[in-house]
Amino acid sequence: MHIVVTGGAGFIGSHFVRQVLRGTHPEFRAAHVTVLDRFTYAAGPGNLREAEGSSRLTVVKGDICDQPLVERLLTGADLVVHFAAESHVDRSIAAADDFVRTNVMGTHRLLEAALRARVARFVHVSTDEVYGSIEEPGRWDEQSPVAPNSPYSASKAASDLLALAYHRTHGLPVCVTRCSNTYGSHQHPEKVVPRFVTRILSGQRVPLYGDGSHVRDWLHVDDHCRGVALVAAGGRPGQVYNIGGGTELTNRDLTGRILGLLGADWSRVDHVPDRKGHDVRYALTYDKISAELGYRPTVPFEEGLARTVAWYTRHPGWWTALRGDEAPPRREVPV
Repeated sequence: MHIVVTGGAGFIGSHFVRQVLRGTHPEFRAAHVTVLDRFTYAAGPGNLREAEGSSRLTVVKGDICDQPLVERLLTGADLVVHFAAESHVDRSIAAADDFVRTNVMGTHRLLEAALRARVARFVHVSTDEVYGSIEEPGRWDEQSPVAPNSPYSASKAASDLLALAYHRTHGLPVCVTRCSNTYGSHQHPEKVVPRFVTRILSGQRVPLYGDGSHVRDWLHVDDHCRGVALVAAGGRPGQVYNIGGGTELTNRDLTGRILGLLGADWSRVDHVPDRKGHDVRYALTYDKISAELGYRPTVPFEEGLARTVAWYTRHPGWWTALRGDEAPPRREVPV
């Protein structure tokens, strides 16, 4: 089997690639993986170092908007797993052009290439943010309408609909996954968990939007990648599958847990003005993927968060390079 993984040097994509090459997913144990990644700021240094020596890995630096390139790479591919995306909400609010270009036009280029190459399976990886905000005690299922509230989530919703349209119009065997908030090692420090952890490790303060009452459902990256693999192996073409973590927390609660793991207190927190159009609550049901494909989250949040904090504590060189810091943390912090 030949798998093309777009965005395979990024946070979630690199986890998926490492899992495939380690044999975590039996159905892909002998697969050759081709990574296509533009290696933007979000592709962390050394994310694929563990896999670099594998004869089953090819890494190509390139842009998913480059039609000749993606057509060449997808020729002979059995499976495309499409992680590549611009994904930071605040950046999309400041300047949306790159989000529309990569997330919409880039996805279109891949779908066109996959159609011409007669790829047997295409998994488009998306986000629960396409659904917008939901009040308690509601939860989105796969039939919920998309109602995005940021340029980022709007660009992802557009790419979701485009991918599904290629199935309905052309018969391309596409599945779409929509995940809840994913966390774990190798995540760029612009995202909330690594941002708060690395700022505390650096002796800095952390910015908490508004009163911290916004609610997110947290999903460990290992569980996310396992859900994607299950959909890639057995999902029904033309279907959407939600992948959830089952742990809802307010941002204030999340902040308190991070502070506790790092031996810090609330004196390190600044309440900052809320983000424009900030969604109040994300919550989804993953009953469909559980019933059809046997998915369930296996990493308890307390364990996963502790492992994540420990990883950033042990790897200051990884995140200081991404933040542009000149020095590692000022002190050792117990975990």
